[in-house]
Amino acid sequence: MAIMVSSARGLLAMLNESHPLLKLYALTNLNNFVDYFWPEISTSVATIESFYEDGEFDQRQLAALLVSKVFYYLGELNDSLSYALGAGPLFDVSEDSDYVHTLLAKAIDEYASLKSKAAESSDEGARVDPRLEAIVERMLDTCIMDGRYQQAIGMALECRRLDKLEEAITRSDNVHATLSYCFNISHSFVNRREYRHEVLHLLVKVYQKLLSTDYLSICQCLMFLDEPEGVASILKKLLRSENEDEALLAFQIAFDLVENEHQDFLLNLRDCLPNPKSQPPETVQPRSAVQDNDQNGNATASGDVQMSDGAQAFNGNVHEADPKEATYAESHNKLDLLILKTIKQSVEMRNTVCQSATTYANAIMHAGTTVDTFLRENLDWLSRATNWAKSSAVAGFGVIHRGHLHLGRSLMVPFLLQNGVGGGNPYWEGGTLYALGLIHANQGEGIKDFLHDSLRETGDEVIQHGACLGLGLAALGTTDGDLYGDVHNILYTDSAVAGEAAGISLGLLMVGTASKKASELLAYAHETRHENKVRGLALGIALTVYGREEEADTLVEQMTRDQDPMLRYGGMYALALALACRGTANNKAIRQLLHFAVSDVSGDVRRTALLVLGFVLYSEPEQVGAFLPYFLLLQSCLIAGCPSGICHSQCNVFSC
Repeated sequence: MAIMVSSARGLLAMLNESHPLLKLYALTNLNNFVDYFWPEISTSVATIESFYEDGEFDQRQLAALLVSKVFYYLGELNDSLSYALGAGPLFDVSEDSDYVHTLLAKAIDEYASLKSKAAESSDEGARVDPRLEAIVERMLDTCIMDGRYQQAIGMALECRRLDKLEEAITRSDNVHATLSYCFNISHSFVNRREYRHEVLHLLVKVYQKLLSTDYLSICQCLMFLDEPEGVASILKKLLRSENEDEALLAFQIAFDLVENEHQDFLLNLRDCLPNPKSQPPETVQPRSAVQDNDQNGNATASGDVQMSDGAQAFNGNVHEADPKEATYAESHNKLDLLILKTIKQSVEMRNTVCQSATTYANAIMHAGTTVDTFLRENLDWLSRATNWAKSSAVAGFGVIHRGHLHLGRSLMVPFLLQNGVGGGNPYWEGGTLYALGLIHANQGEGIKDFLHDSLRETGDEVIQHGACLGLGLAALGTTDGDLYGDVHNILYTDSAVAGEAAGISLGLLMVGTASKKASELLAYAHETRHENKVRGLALGIALTVYGREEEADTLVEQMTRDQDPMLRYGGMYALALALACRGTANNKAIRQLLHFAVSDVSGDVRRTALLVLGFVLYSEPEQVGAFLPYFLLLQSCLIAGCPSGICHSQCNVFSC
């Protein structure tokens, strides 16, 4: 017969008894009925706490568990977790109750926070409560034993427990699928670059232990780790193999790496492989040669594979190997040229702004398609453009033919000849060099020498402007010392036109490197009196920290607090570009950008802060609309006279 209990007063009275068994009986039953009588028990919580603090009391852990549950119901989660840690094994992580679930979540958050702070401060010996660590380990072990591997991987990543992460992966039913899942979430949810690299190193180690080694995935990880030597070692092993399938796999790896368009990595990887077979100096090959190369590639794969053939894939002309790829965009172009013709006819002949807008629209509409019919049919109309409009019109060819390297120089030769369409006009020539850079962007091995020579041989600032931009695009991220030196010399000339492009070009050359030279450029930006140069340098400096995440914090802080609005403008780009490679939707960055969007005195800075929000949020576009009410609220604060623009009483996201 069940006993109905209507009050805990009797049990609470037994806590004052001297006999230990009576206290044990009272604690045991109070623990069983705490869900119902916690308001009454809370009046005697001090007495129960004294039992826990008594080192000679045998049931200290039971007292701690009871106090933890009382504090849980009182909403004091920090105190509740503290006493749950004191309960030791009596706190059952496998119990299916709201109390356990809530405290486990609290414990994991607390543990992850402590581990993150220790990593950020580089204090490996930072103190973490061993009782807290024991609870997290028990939770991870329970998940692994129950087969909840994805949940275990998520917790291990968040808690920086790479040992448990490896255990969850290796003990899973499908190791390959689990590795792929871990790789994906590490890029989506691991926000610190340094820690993400540690995870990738672990994945490489696990991949290498598999019976059937997944070389393709290993090479992808090594590319993100920027370790070309490791990839080169794998390619050498595969290319030396007598197994034809492994040789073909090496070429597949090469083509997949090229698809990522990480030019600096590819060039370093090429240098780690034996020198490729000598090639003629001419950068533009006829279509028949392209087809022969494709056939030779297949023939080589079916016969004896030479190491040098593997290095050919990284020379920058790999896209020429497949004519179908070059014509795919053209065959899928559905644009009606009548639209452009109608726009052209409605634009006044002498309105340069509208004419430029039309050429921009055409370039964007046909980007990468090679369909330049509109421009070729209207060369007389384009020739009437003046000054920079001429340069932009020619540069449009580069956007249209982006990536089609075999057409690059032959397409633009007429604009470079003295007796060509341009008639030697510097704006035509500068635009042509810029177009060549756009065509060969991030694949510039075949054109960068030509652009470099063009830069050194001219003294015209307009041509230098186009050559700098083209060279920066063609040599994107290569940090080439010779190119950097010559572009740097252009920066220090007295020309604001060429200097602006030189500042941007230096950023393109060092994109994503977090080079220390950015500090030198920042110092020069404070010295120069040319506003155009400062603007170019601001963009260039921002490009150097592309994708560097937390490594960019110091530079971003310097730029966003600078007195010069042009450098704060660059700071907005630096803040966003540091996170733009993954679209992290970083809350800290979003708060900063929204703050500057409403509080900065410069209109350029406010506009840019809103613009670059798209860089941070591109992976979660649905969130952009969610920020609009907050922005309008913050803007109303500024109009109302709030000095910082962010202290409205209704705004629960920001505070002064």
